[in-house]
Amino acid sequence: MQWKKETIELINSQKVEAQTPIIISASRSTDIPTFYADWFVSRWKAGYLKWTNPFNNVPLYVSFKNTRVVVFWTKNPKPMMKHLDFLDKNIPHYYFQFSLNDYDNEGFEAKVPSVESRIKTFKELSQRLGKKRVVWRYDPLILTDKISIDELLKRVENIGDQLKEYTEKLVFSFVDIGIYKKVENNLKKEQVNYIEWTPSLMNQFAEGLYKLNKNWGLALGTCSEKIDLEKYEIVHNKCIDDDLMIDLFSDDKVLMDFLGVEIKQADLFSDGKVIKTKKLKDKGQREDCGCIMSKDIGQYNTCPHECNYCYANASKEIAKKNYQLHLKNPSSESIKGE
Repeated sequence: MQWKKETIELINSQKVEAQTPIIISASRSTDIPTFYADWFVSRWKAGYLKWTNPFNNVPLYVSFKNTRVVVFWTKNPKPMMKHLDFLDKNIPHYYFQFSLNDYDNEGFEAKVPSVESRIKTFKELSQRLGKKRVVWRYDPLILTDKISIDELLKRVENIGDQLKEYTEKLVFSFVDIGIYKKVENNLKKEQVNYIEWTPSLMNQFAEGLYKLNKNWGLALGTCSEKIDLEKYEIVHNKCIDDDLMIDLFSDDKVLMDFLGVEIKQADLFSDGKVIKTKKLKDKGQREDCGCIMSKDIGQYNTCPHECNYCYANASKEIAKKNYQLHLKNPSSESIKGE
């Protein structure tokens, strides 16, 4: 399934063909709320942006004309929070995927604020939007010669104890090193003595998390993981999540029609229920990804968080260089200032 295309008029009066997605992902490939919040708002005001296909370098225009939901992915939404009034007024619906890891001692996320600072930000965002609209991610889980499973669980517990009243879900993933050459190269370059996850280690972590969650009562999910952890009450998550959208935004008929949803109201003879008539899995994602289709508007090699494990940057230097290009032309149609 492809997004519909329409002819739009650019600011310079040129007419071009553009995709008109219902759901925007902002973004798997860079942290738009942290580094490109002002740019995002300026592009939303303009009504479109220019995105470049990373596989063939062909530019593509994306129009926000039909957009009903924006899913923000971030490690630090603080710079976007000054725009929340604008988002509330101009975007029909949105929610945040907030990755809040603890690698402060190791410096694996060099430009990310401290854990305690991000916990404070998480609480502020949740109080503003509601806890369903701020999903906690511990992504990815990394084992090293100095970070054991017990140590990881200790760090997760510290954060979870503070966030349990401010979210309803924890999503996590086990770092993939062998299958992502960029990740392997970046970790080796930083001399990180990592340990590859095995099914046995994954189960050991999941069991520990299951015990911690007895105190939290959160929904638990994995992101793009093949392993079955249902015996620990851990499901395969959908980060671009039609079920969450139905829960939060069911009064949006346009969105519900797109999702193929029919909502049967309860009456004297039957309980109410939701009937889904479409399968909207995003075929452009990994096989084990549960997300429904969306249009991602980020670009690889543009996130300057300087995370050692990053799969979206070939190197920290390239990402910093592209961010500087953006800063020279922050109102450009494209994220890199081109």
